[in-house]
Amino acid sequence: MRNSYYVSEEELKKQREIMEEIARENRGKEVYYHIETYGCQMNVHDSEKLAGMLEEMGYKYTEDLEKADVLLFNTCAVREHAEVRVLGRVSQIKELKNRNPNLIIGISGCMMQEKHIVEAIREKYPHVDIVFGTYNIYKFPELLWQALNSRVQVIDVIENTQNVIEGLPIRRDSNLKAWVNIIYGCNNFCTYCIVPYTRGREKSRRPEDIIAEVKELAEKGYKEITLLGQNVNSYGKDLGGDINFAKLLYMLNDIKGIERIRFMTSHPKDISDELIYAMRDLDKVCEHLHLPVQAGSNKILKRMNRRYTREHYLEIIDKVRANIPDIAITTDIIVGFPGETEEDFLQTLDLVERVRFDGAYTFMYSKRAGTPAASMPDQVDDEVKKDRLIRLIELQNKISLEKSAELKGKVVEVFIEGVSKRDPNKLTSRTRTNKVVHFIGDESLIGKLANVKITETKAWTMQGELVEVLR
Repeated sequence: MRNSYYVSEEELKKQREIMEEIARENRGKEVYYHIETYGCQMNVHDSEKLAGMLEEMGYKYTEDLEKADVLLFNTCAVREHAEVRVLGRVSQIKELKNRNPNLIIGISGCMMQEKHIVEAIREKYPHVDIVFGTYNIYKFPELLWQALNSRVQVIDVIENTQNVIEGLPIRRDSNLKAWVNIIYGCNNFCTYCIVPYTRGREKSRRPEDIIAEVKELAEKGYKEITLLGQNVNSYGKDLGGDINFAKLLYMLNDIKGIERIRFMTSHPKDISDELIYAMRDLDKVCEHLHLPVQAGSNKILKRMNRRYTREHYLEIIDKVRANIPDIAITTDIIVGFPGETEEDFLQTLDLVERVRFDGAYTFMYSKRAGTPAASMPDQVDDEVKKDRLIRLIELQNKISLEKSAELKGKVVEVFIEGVSKRDPNKLTSRTRTNKVVHFIGDESLIGKLANVKITETKAWTMQGELVEVLR
């Protein structure tokens, strides 16, 4: 039986019928679409679904905006910079609309769940035809139909609801690797984060639906999957029974054809011993853990509502490395959170030194309207934030270089993903620990696993020599 938050089959049937109608109208025509995606992997995967629906309706992808009949912007609301970029881009596109009045312009994603943004688009960007959010992506065919036939601005943004959608067509960016959502939304309400307001509360997909999707991917020749969720460790808590994330990994590990399993993102408060043991024991689960720490000061972690201490985080790291010695650990860190003193920041640097992350995504704190942190006292000056960010990046880059250098001369297993964008004579591959390795090889090797000897290392990429093709 489906959970109550699944979109009804009747609603999905309605959308399929609209897709078929638009496809009939497009038959015999050359019609094109373009999607620009901002933000996280969840947004990238949402764009794959939008692309899938568009192709079902007879549209073909184009890089040429002048050629596009439908132009979509799938947006992010995590940081203010992303919003500024999107709105600036939408302003530029007005000239394109003036030259091609039939062009349909749509904006979707997390930004559209913010009321002030929707009102700004309504008032200042009349050349935008469609506005919709994260909860009703499945209704895109209906909204496109309305825009095509009414030529009035269509705004359909619904408030937080419990929608999970199965069966949408997907045009994946790769034919070797695939994103697979396992849980939507977030229950954590970190004080700096807008995600629980833009993507709602946690909603797990049924394990049988996930397994069916991964089996289908394997049958189509996909070798690697990345399981997605704002907090994958919470998977299954809302389903009842004894299903959890570790048990799901065991199920997926048994699927023939899949060679590698990755996942993101994990919340430290929900890391269990069972999950650590699953990562240790399952041969397809890669030795890479992305575990956002955000800060090294207990005072700041408490103000962030992260619900763990630095001591607990360090205990997790010790346990993970005791069980999986060669694991790569990456993280997210915010500097300049309200109330952060120099002493607090030095505690973050100390934690980075102790953990020795393989890599870190580092950010200056940015106010998000509607979050508790935006109205906290003791906001940190921008110049102080910049100084701290520079110091943090310098330290992490030094550590990343040292961690990568440990692999020089070693033979590692890589999955060959394609031709290098910088050097067409080389192939791009990725280790199980998520490090990129370039080496000379024939394009016929793309999609295969191979052993490569590391010959040169940098912080983020490496050079290697092919030793043997595995399978």
